[in-house]
Amino acid sequence: MPELPEVETIARGLDKRVAGDGIESVWIGSRQQPLKSPANVIAATLEGTRILRVHRAGKHIVFDLERTRRKASRAASRTNKRKPGGRTETRQTASLQHSDSDTPDAVTAQWIVHLGMTGRIVVCEPSAEIAKHTHLIAKFESGRELRFIDPRMFGKLSVHAGGFDPGGTEPLEVNEEQFVALFRGRKTPIKSALLNQKLLRGVGNIYADESLFRAGIRPRRRAATITRSTRLWPRCCARPSLRAALRSPIMWMRTERKDSSSSSIVCMDGKMSRAWFAELQSSA
Repeated sequence: MPELPEVETIARGLDKRVAGDGIESVWIGSRQQPLKSPANVIAATLEGTRILRVHRAGKHIVFDLERTRRKASRAASRTNKRKPGGRTETRQTASLQHSDSDTPDAVTAQWIVHLGMTGRIVVCEPSAEIAKHTHLIAKFESGRELRFIDPRMFGKLSVHAGGFDPGGTEPLEVNEEQFVALFRGRKTPIKSALLNQKLLRGVGNIYADESLFRAGIRPRRRAATITRSTRLWPRCCARPSLRAALRSPIMWMRTERKDSSSSSIVCMDGKMSRAWFAELQSSA
């Protein structure tokens, strides 16, 4: 599952490539699993908008959209849409119809993308081969296309009127007082607390493990014991690990640390990817 550095890196790249471009039309496949909002609502929201910017909120990629067309009324129509493989698909979609009496208006909306485990966003030329498991194609005014591809369909697509908030505190911005307050009185293990998206958003297994390793803290240690007096919060708040990953975007694609000491033993406690070095993470 992508974590904060992956999503941040992708969002920054997309912002450089597509910010300022307009969305002319949208094709959405027949699979319902990736859709958190109805297909016709997603299409009607995206079509006729301009991408103001692309940024991250937690583990989500957020496209800020601005509608500069005239006020539009939504009407259902049957349209033929291109499917991967060159076929066409007739489906019920929402189209935008305009009236000459309408006056220009600006409407802001947000397109939210969660990549899931295998989701990808590709910006390419229309002539590029359409990959299998392509669930959405947005055609830009520049002639390019943005495609959402997800073989396992754990990713999610949705639209919001604005002000999308996934909850939790941003780990790159949290200060000492906020961090300590998040875990005050919590008996849950510190690893579980770091993974709780309602507390810190964007942190996953990789960076929770990395942060605890750097802090020398055992994952089962109670979250409530991380106080100002312990002086541990700067190391286990995940911020240093996340910032290091952002400075080197490929860090999360390879194994950065290998222990060659024969005296060090990696102990597994039976939970997914939770590991600790007995000698280096001795804080109980």
